[in-house]
Amino acid sequence: MPQLRPPRLFCAIDTVDFARAREIGRALAGVVDGLKLGLEFFTANGPIGVRQIQELGLPIFLDLKLHDIPNTVAGAMRAVASLGVEITTVHAGGGLAMMRAALDGAHEGADSHTTPPKIVGVTVLTSLGEDDLSQIGQVGPVADQVAKLADLTVEAGLAGIVSSAREIALLRRRLGVEPLMVVPGLRPSWSLAQDQKRVVTPSDAVRLGADILVIGRPITEADDPAEAASRILAEVNGPASAA
Repeated sequence: MPQLRPPRLFCAIDTVDFARAREIGRALAGVVDGLKLGLEFFTANGPIGVRQIQELGLPIFLDLKLHDIPNTVAGAMRAVASLGVEITTVHAGGGLAMMRAALDGAHEGADSHTTPPKIVGVTVLTSLGEDDLSQIGQVGPVADQVAKLADLTVEAGLAGIVSSAREIALLRRRLGVEPLMVVPGLRPSWSLAQDQKRVVTPSDAVRLGADILVIGRPITEADDPAEAASRILAEVNGPASAA
C-alpha cells in the first residue's frame, strides 16, 4: 500500500525539568519535525510551559491521553485547542461519545488564530503485552483489541490512531491510507528496548506505514541529541525504509 504522507519524527521530551526540555528543544530545532510533550511535562509546567517551548518554533504534540466522561474531555480539549498545538491524544477506550466530544471541544476551543489540533486515539499502550491485557479483563490477542479501538477511532472522526508498529500493517490493510498512524515505542537498531515490550525500529515502522515516529530516550539521553536524531533520520531514509 502506498504511503500518503512522508514520515515525520517527533522527539518525546518526557521530563518535569523545563530548563532541560528547552535545552533539548533548542538542540533539535531544524533537525526533527516536532516535539512531543507528555503528561510529566504538562503536570509540572502547565500551559505556560507549553507556550514557552512553542517559542522554539517547532510543532508541538501534546500527549495527555485524555480519558474521562465526555463533558469533562470536551472541556479539557477546548483548553488544549487554545494552545495551538498540532497534535493531541485521547484514549480510544473512553468510547465513541467521549471521542466525539473531544473533537467538538477541539473545534470550539480553537480561535481565529489557531487550527484545531489533530486528535489521535490511543489504542493499546506499547508497554502492555497480552498478559497485561488479560489482567485487566481484555481477553484475546493484542492485535484484536487494537483493531477494535482503531475502528472506533475512525468512526468517531478522529485524525488518526496511536499503536505499536507491530499492528500498523494490519491497520493499514483494515483502514487504508487516510488515518494518521502515530507510532511510539520505537527504538533504533543501536538502542536498547528499555521498558517497551512491543518495539520496532524506525525504518521498519515507516516500511509498515507509520506517519509519525515518536522517539524519546534514544535522542534525549544521547550525549548529542541532534546527532542522535540525525542518525535516526538517516536510518529511516536509508535503503531499509524503501524496501
